[in-house]
Amino acid sequence: MVTNASTDGAARAIYVYTKFEDPIVINGNLKKGRLVLFEKDLNKKNSATLTFNNFNARNSHPEGIWTDLKTKKELKITLVKDFEIESGEDSEWADKEIIQPVSLDTKYFKLLVSKKKGDFEPKVTGLKILEKKTDKLLQRIDLDCQLLGLDNVSTGDYNFDGIKDFSVFESSYAGPNTSSLYFLYDPKTNKYTDSGFSGVSLEFDNQTKRITEHNQCCAGQQHTVAIYKVINNKMVLVEEHCYIWNEKKKDLVEHKMKDCE
Repeated sequence: MVTNASTDGAARAIYVYTKFEDPIVINGNLKKGRLVLFEKDLNKKNSATLTFNNFNARNSHPEGIWTDLKTKKELKITLVKDFEIESGEDSEWADKEIIQPVSLDTKYFKLLVSKKKGDFEPKVTGLKILEKKTDKLLQRIDLDCQLLGLDNVSTGDYNFDGIKDFSVFESSYAGPNTSSLYFLYDPKTNKYTDSGFSGVSLEFDNQTKRITEHNQCCAGQQHTVAIYKVINNKMVLVEEHCYIWNEKKKDLVEHKMKDCE
């Protein structure tokens, strides 16, 4: 189980049953030292609570109570702290593992997070792909990415071949612009390889089988949109558009691409 809770704020956790290794996401809040997380049923209604009174992230053995909201049945929770993700220029550590909230049919992911001395923030330095139920390591990939809390990995069919792939958040830029690394599944090797797909804030449409790149700059005054198709696992540009804010019309107006360069 991993948790991300801010003092007197939102809390989020991911846990798994060792027998199944399917990640379960639970959200809640941390207020005045009381951490409450909510399990949900198939209808997305709260079905149980995990409550930790006098919660302190530095406590080596946090204890709490699991309560079934329907039957009021209670079970004691005892956790053993394994690690804490720390910031600050003086600390140095490597390969702390954060289970990710998404998984594939037979595989799940653990993010590897490290911090060098002199760096203030930790970074994502790798990813483990493991087999569910057996915990067998299937593949390890080295990375150099920004840490995005608990949600760095996403899944999707990025080359539109009908097989699920995965991506890792890479970095955030000015405004809403972001980038990710996209890894495609190779059925011949049963491994995932870096697709080389690049672009800002890519969106994948499995119906049209097109990739849309949306880049914003200048405080939202200028937008460029590019549409790609995938040929032989490569992004091929189909069309580009440039939009610039028109103060008189109070709207974005399309211009020639050279105006956005």
